[in-house]
Amino acid sequence: MLKTKRLEMIQDYINERGTVSLDDLVNQFGVSKNTIRRDVQDLIDGGDFKKVYGGVAVDKPNSTIPYGDRKIRNYEVKKQIGQAAANFVEDGDIIFIDSGTTTVEMVEFIKDKELTIITNNIDFVIKALPYENLNVFSTGGMVERKTNSFTSADNDEMITSYNITKAFLASTGISIKNGVTNSLPLESGLKRSVVERSAENFLLVDHSKFNKAALTTYCDIKQIDYIVTNEIPNEYINYSNKNKIKVVVTEK
Repeated sequence: MLKTKRLEMIQDYINERGTVSLDDLVNQFGVSKNTIRRDVQDLIDGGDFKKVYGGVAVDKPNSTIPYGDRKIRNYEVKKQIGQAAANFVEDGDIIFIDSGTTTVEMVEFIKDKELTIITNNIDFVIKALPYENLNVFSTGGMVERKTNSFTSADNDEMITSYNITKAFLASTGISIKNGVTNSLPLESGLKRSVVERSAENFLLVDHSKFNKAALTTYCDIKQIDYIVTNEIPNEYINYSNKNKIKVVVTEK
C-alpha cells in the first residue's frame, strides 16, 4: 500500500475512535511498529493529532467537522472571497476550481462568462450544470465525502496534460514555516500538479486558515500569485510584499 493512502486510512481510523494504541494500528494495517511510529509522527506533525501513552489521539475535534457544517460556517465571508476571486476570471480562460466550501462560491459570479473549467469539486459541477457557456471537465475518481470531491492517485498525472491559465485553490491551513497545506494526501498530489501547470495561482482562504498546518504541504507560499482573503495577519502582508505576492482583502 502506498504511504499516502495508508496515512489517509490511519487518519480516518483515529478520527473514528478518538484514541488508538500503536499496537492496534500495527494489527489493523499489517505493518511494523517502526513504520506505524513514523506514520503517527507524520500525523502529529500535521497538527491534528497528539501523542498519548502508548498511542495517538485526535488533538483538534474541529478538524473532523462534517462537510455540510463547514459549508455553512462563515458563509458570507466565503461568498465575498469567491466574488473577489471571480473578478480575475476573463472570457476564454482555462481555470481550475479546487475542492472546498469557498471555491464553490465562485460559480455565481462567473456563470455568464465563456470558460473552460477543470475541477474536482462535486458541488461546483452540480451548480455549473445549467450554464452551457461553462465547459466543465471533471478530474473523476473516487468520491471523497469529507470534501465532496473526486480523488484519485492518477489525477495528479492527468492534470499535466491541461494548460491552465488560472487556478483557484483551497487550503486547510497556511503558515510561513509549512507553506500551503492540506489534510488529505490524495488531494495534495493533484493540488501540487495544478500549481505547477497553472500560469497564475490564487489561494482562497478565510482568516481562520492562517498560522495553521495540516498533514501535507502541497506548495510553498512563494508559488502563490494572489492570496484572496477577508483578513490577513501583518506578518503575511510583509511576507507577501517581500515575495511579490498580491494580497486581495474583501470589504468588511
